[in-house]
Amino acid sequence: MTAKSEDATGRLAQQIVIEGAPIDDATGAQAIAPDHVARAAHAAVARPVGVAAGGDVLRELEQLLYRQAELLDGKAWQGYIDLFADAGVYWMPVTPDQTEWEGSPSIFAEDKAMMEVRMGRVTHPTAWSQVPMWGTSHVIGNVVLESAAADRWVVRSRFHMMELRRDTVRHFAGSYRHTIVRERGELRIELQRVDLVNAQAPFDYVLQIWV
Repeated sequence: MTAKSEDATGRLAQQIVIEGAPIDDATGAQAIAPDHVARAAHAAVARPVGVAAGGDVLRELEQLLYRQAELLDGKAWQGYIDLFADAGVYWMPVTPDQTEWEGSPSIFAEDKAMMEVRMGRVTHPTAWSQVPMWGTSHVIGNVVLESAAADRWVVRSRFHMMELRRDTVRHFAGSYRHTIVRERGELRIELQRVDLVNAQAPFDYVLQIWV
């Protein structure tokens, strides 16, 4: 090798600083559920319809989802929040291709502390959203067990919610994806993803409470 070629090789070695790009720590939904994928991506990938599991476990998971709906419709906000794990997150993305809420807009992205703040706002004596006649009715169905591991399950389901405020009725529908863990012997929600079919629709007033 000539002196000229050795000099060129040295300069090239100095200029190449990346041999393998480091992988950043997962954020957003993937920080809680590493296997979490966007709803759009999930639909595009062929997967088993469900995962075999004991009937008792599936029944217990279904009852958790139904209990959630009952607490929402009964305005039992604290009981609803208590269904979440200590590090639980309620997330409603704007689009179905989102996998994180950091650096991206979301309709809801709340840990338990933020959920407590929302509860305080809607239960305040002067909360305008609670002054008129207001109520909801949730229907949950199509519950499918997506994956199962030791004390950890991923459950998909469909929902429909009717909301009445004064004489105005609004309908919200879409899918849930719950990551559920057993915490201190009880089933708790580690991550709840809510994908609204009508997330981009115009509304006369904003959502005041969880769907």
